[in-house]
Amino acid sequence: MAGSGSAHLRGEAAVLSVDGLEVEYHTSAGAFKAVAGVSFDLLQGETLGIVGESGCGKSTTGRAVLRLDPIAGGTVRFKDEAIEQLSPRRMQELRREMQMIFQDPVSSLNPRRSVKELVMEGAAIDGVPQKERFAGAQEMLTQVGLPSERFADMLPRQLSGGQAQRVAIGRALAVQPALLICDEPISALDVSVQAQILNLLEELKQKYDLSIVFIAHDLGVVRSFSDNVLVMYLGKTCEFGDSVEVYERPAHPYTRALLDSVPNPDVDGGFTGPALTGDIPSPLNPPTGCRFRARCPLAQDRCASEEPEMREVRPGQYAACHFPLD
Repeated sequence: MAGSGSAHLRGEAAVLSVDGLEVEYHTSAGAFKAVAGVSFDLLQGETLGIVGESGCGKSTTGRAVLRLDPIAGGTVRFKDEAIEQLSPRRMQELRREMQMIFQDPVSSLNPRRSVKELVMEGAAIDGVPQKERFAGAQEMLTQVGLPSERFADMLPRQLSGGQAQRVAIGRALAVQPALLICDEPISALDVSVQAQILNLLEELKQKYDLSIVFIAHDLGVVRSFSDNVLVMYLGKTCEFGDSVEVYERPAHPYTRALLDSVPNPDVDGGFTGPALTGDIPSPLNPPTGCRFRARCPLAQDRCASEEPEMREVRPGQYAACHFPLD
């Protein structure tokens, strides 16, 4: 699969610009790159969806953007500051503008703090008077659909998964960030609640002009919520483009396979095409050439010997494939 190249760095005034990002982990079996040369730009008020199977590096990419995981190579620029070069103090200051929402909302909340205390955390650190903090928490709880008179004094264990995720969203937005990293924020929720959280995020994005990185394993979820989508496989990018265009006309065989794995009630058997076969190779010993070749129905000899570069296959749509789909 995926190659190097930064064809989708657009050269515009980006809130977030990631160029050649590498994240390396060290284990008893050896070192490996969980992220190996990922590049993208995110503009003000835009949403980028990052999708791929478990272990593809999408969550690690999100964590590295906040420098929660160490950056081994490449550059991450937020508002034109290279975060890998910042002092711990400056990084802590900047993180207030870069908030993250996690997959498991309940475990991400301090179980001993009430809902209002959780939402007020950022303001408390800033030294805002308690009366103003509480008023701000009340307003934010209302905005995320949790009336303060009912929820303000509750503890996380008293909340449903959807309610806990609303608290996590309110806590993140209470400090007025410019960038929100959403790491599979609906995957742990019931299907009936997922749409509610997506609608809430879209509403708040419009209200606060947020830039969002939305990480998911389901391209179907990303289609309606994201402006652009970046598809990852085994630490690398295999496709990037407008989310609707990628969904309707994927250029990379892996993207096609992900789409085919989405349940479709209009198709006999429930799925559009055959499921992906085989397991993701070990990142400790990735395949030569194209990393997806061992599972790709279109693989040829060239795929084993030459790593494909990211290239524009259609206007604004890029793929790292020697034989992109028509």
